[in-house]
Amino acid sequence: MIDAHFHCWQLARNDYGWLTPDLAPIYRDVSVAEWQHQAQPWGVRAGLLVQAAPTSEETEFLLRQAQDNPAVLGVVGWIDMLAPDAVQQVARCAQQPLLKGLRPMLQDLSDPDWILQPAIEPVLSAMARAGLVFDALITPVHLPRILALAQAHPDLKVVVDHGAKPVMAAAAMADWVQAMTPLAQQTHPDQVVCKWSGLWTEAAPGQPVEVVRPWCEALLAIWGPQRLLWGSDWPVLEMAGTYGAWRKFSLDVLSTLSKPEQNAVLGENARRIYRL
Repeated sequence: MIDAHFHCWQLARNDYGWLTPDLAPIYRDVSVAEWQHQAQPWGVRAGLLVQAAPTSEETEFLLRQAQDNPAVLGVVGWIDMLAPDAVQQVARCAQQPLLKGLRPMLQDLSDPDWILQPAIEPVLSAMARAGLVFDALITPVHLPRILALAQAHPDLKVVVDHGAKPVMAAAAMADWVQAMTPLAQQTHPDQVVCKWSGLWTEAAPGQPVEVVRPWCEALLAIWGPQRLLWGSDWPVLEMAGTYGAWRKFSLDVLSTLSKPEQNAVLGENARRIYRL
C-alpha cells in the first residue's frame, strides 16, 4: 500500500509562497512521522514525498527527509526548467536514487502554454533519458497542453496530479471529462497516468467527501484501474477532512473492482511508474 502523494514542510524555510496563515488547518510544521501516524492505521506503509515550493532548496530538503525515513520510497522535486544549466540539473537529479520525478508548479503560472515553449524541450528530453517522471500539477485548461507534451515526448512518463483539479460543479463536469478523455485515449497506458488525489479539497469548504464520488467514478471510467495512483495529498487534505475519511471513502469506491485492480490503484501502479 503506497500513498503516491504527500507533503512535509518546515515554515521557517520560508519558500512556500502559497502557504499563509489564512490556511490555518495546515499552517504548521509537518513531518514525515506525522504522515506515518495518519497512514499506518490504514495499512499504508510507504509513500512518495512531493515538492510544495518552487526552489532547489525544497528538493534538497525533501531528499534529506527521504534519506532519514525508509517509509519514503521516493521524492518528486523541482528545478528551474528555464535555467541555463537545466539539462545539467536533470542529470544531477538522476544521480540521486531517491529522486523519482520533477514537478513544475504549472497551476501557479499565468501562461497555460508555458511548458510548451521551445526552451524547455531539451529539459523534457533529458528527463525522459534519465527516467525521471514529469508530475503535472495542472488545472483543466492545461489538459490539451499535457497531451501535446506527451505526444512530443513519448518516452517521458507523465503523471497528472489530482485529476487535473476539476471544478467541483455539475455544470463543469462534462467539459472536464471531454478534456481529460483524449489524454487517456491518445497516449500509451505505460506513459501517462493520473493520481486519484486532491479532489476533496477542490469541493466547497465543509462538504462531505461523498460529494466527490462522481468525479472519482469518472476517473475510473476514463483511466481504468491500471492507470490510477491513489494519493492522500496530506496534509493539504486537512483543508477538507481527515486522512481516514478520504481513505475509507476511496476504498469504498474501489470496492467494486477485483482485488488485483484495487492493489494496482493502491500501490502497484505507483511502484511501476516511479520505479520505487
